[in-house]
Amino acid sequence: MPRVTVIMATWNWSTVLPYSIGSVLGQTMTDFELLVVGDGCTDDSEAVVRAVDDPRVRWINLPQNTGHQSGPNNEGLRQARGEFIAYLGHDDLWLPHHLEVLCAALDRGADLAHTLIAFVPPPGSGRTLTVGRREWKPPSSVMHRRSATETAGGWRDYRGMMDTPEGELWARIEAAGFRVEFVPRLTVIKFPALWRKNVYRQRPCEEQKAWLARIRAEPDLELVELAKIASGIQPRFSDRLLRLLRSPSEWPSVLWRRPGARIRAWQRYKGVRH
Repeated sequence: MPRVTVIMATWNWSTVLPYSIGSVLGQTMTDFELLVVGDGCTDDSEAVVRAVDDPRVRWINLPQNTGHQSGPNNEGLRQARGEFIAYLGHDDLWLPHHLEVLCAALDRGADLAHTLIAFVPPPGSGRTLTVGRREWKPPSSVMHRRSATETAGGWRDYRGMMDTPEGELWARIEAAGFRVEFVPRLTVIKFPALWRKNVYRQRPCEEQKAWLARIRAEPDLELVELAKIASGIQPRFSDRLLRLLRSPSEWPSVLWRRPGARIRAWQRYKGVRH
């Protein structure tokens, strides 16, 4: 049995899959299985995944679209064989040490561990690479014991909650008594779809291609990017207000505090729904 099950939820964006999958196959910790779970995909994603020449990679497709990674992630949990569970967004990338440092954290006694994540701004935006606050836990930065979701339950439907499904799940796992540890290592490169309007209609992959080439060619990429980020840190006064002003896709979730409003607003902005 593999030590780690990596779950990658995807929906009709096949062009990025060779790069996200490539970042998984480039891990220094190699005892894993990768489940690429389609959320009712209707494009050529299956062919792209099956063309990967590695027995650790498996394609699964849900019979119908659920509208959020919660559905594919739950199917991944159902079919997982690993003791540890990790998630990777289909348009995100891992640095080679990601699984290694998180497995070490769980070996030290953590039940859920997460790392630093770098957020890449869209080309031409004038923004610089930023790193998430240590309390942020985007799924691509998280690893947990499979027993944590077996005990606390899996991913819940976004349409019935005010919080994000991932935030609600991590909180539920911690409330069930599982130990959470932050690992201060940069291991994830994220290309936020919320900063890229209609990205699911355009389905680009040039950013992921360029960054994966850097990951493979620059062994000191983590230190280089952290140094750049540290040199440009700005005071975080009114951070929430500033984030809202530059992310209009979040406004409806703040103005209309209704269950599922935040996810539906994000879906419209990304081009997932009209």
